[in-house]
Amino acid sequence: MLALVAGVLASGIGSAVAAEAKDPIHIEADRMVSLNTSNTILFSGNVDARQGDVRILSDEMTVYYKDDSGQEQREIDKLQCIGNVEMTRGDWRGTGQRMDYLADERKVIITGDAKAWQGENLVAGATMHYYLDQGRSEVFGDQQKTPDGQGGGRVKATIIPR
Repeated sequence: MLALVAGVLASGIGSAVAAEAKDPIHIEADRMVSLNTSNTILFSGNVDARQGDVRILSDEMTVYYKDDSGQEQREIDKLQCIGNVEMTRGDWRGTGQRMDYLADERKVIITGDAKAWQGENLVAGATMHYYLDQGRSEVFGDQQKTPDGQGGGRVKATIIPR
């Protein structure tokens, strides 16, 4: 069981954050449940996942893998983190209430008061997309009207000049 978990996470988180595949993956959580019928592994309670200089913290992390019946190591389809999500890599830090990683697109989506810092610079919005292979991000404001009829939230950035 632990070999399967390590294999799934090595192929998933390692690819998700473009860390070196040789670095070991360390995961701590209060609980882990493997659901072979739905091809998922659920980590819950103070989840702390690390590989190289990448760290992901959340209340809950679900690893969804592709149905590669009979394979020892399965390929990750997506990774979903919910609740108090924080992802760090070097001097970059992103936070939100949910993070989805789409393996085929190599794209991270952070939603729910998404914020990212690089050094002292900050960008915030409702949703943030980060494209790992391209090294680019897009931030979107919330286009929904507030209860008082005002416009939705906008993208906000604070840039600290040198």
